[in-house]
Amino acid sequence: MIHKTKEQIPCIILCGGKSSRMQEDKALLEFSSYSSLSQFQYERLNLEFEKVYISSKENKFDFDVDIILDKNETYSPIIALQSILKTFETSHIKNVFILSVDTPFVNISSIKKLISSLKEYDICIAQTSRKHNLCGVFNINILNKIDLMLNQNIHKVSYLLDKCDTKYITFFNENEFINLNYKKDYEKALKLL
Repeated sequence: MIHKTKEQIPCIILCGGKSSRMQEDKALLEFSSYSSLSQFQYERLNLEFEKVYISSKENKFDFDVDIILDKNETYSPIIALQSILKTFETSHIKNVFILSVDTPFVNISSIKKLISSLKEYDICIAQTSRKHNLCGVFNINILNKIDLMLNQNIHKVSYLLDKCDTKYITFFNENEFINLNYKKDYEKALKLL
């Protein structure tokens, strides 16, 4: 029997957004045969990574998962990223893979390509016709830049990418990077399953 080697870097699924465009918490939407989109993402990524976490403002999940709590009242992916990186700051972990819960079709082969492409860069992000700022690998050493940004009340991920040594990997399948922001996106995703 061949045992598949799992990715050693932690995988973190971002589930702490407001979901204001969806008008309900997208992390908790039913998806495939799972009770939630977050469980769907967790189960598929858990097959590939040694350790998978969920980043959220609270434990709202009906399955067993390790949660990295973002206790700040402000909803911001930069604050979530700060909480995540601080979690691993004093460990041997140097890089983390980040994926937003609302991108359920990103291929495992694409994730592996992003991880293997990081090399000496601070960040390695997926792009198609646009940049997918919350699908990529982030090095722990960018934490000081995030701290500086938040001290200046800057919350844009694109600003962080510009300030770091960022590598962009181009992918050509737009459907792979569909974001479920609106009800129509969710309905389209259900048809694609």
